[in-house]
Amino acid sequence: MAVLLRLPGGTDDVAEIIDALLSTADGCADRAPALAARRRQLAHDMGDALDQLPTPPQ
Repeated sequence: MAVLLRLPGGTDDVAEIIDALLSTADGCADRAPALAARRRQLAHDMGDALDQLPTPPQ
C-alpha cells in the first residue's frame, strides 16, 4: 500500500520522524522487542523511500 504524506517541512520532517522511530525503538527494545523491530523496519522503509526520490534541481 502506498501513502501520500504532505509535510510542511518536506524531507526534513520525514528525517525527523525516522529519527524518532529509531529512538523509540532503542527505548523499548528490552521490554518489547517485536515493537522495536517493527519501528526499525518502518524507519528503514521510509528511508529507502526517501532514497528513491529524484534529486531536486540545483
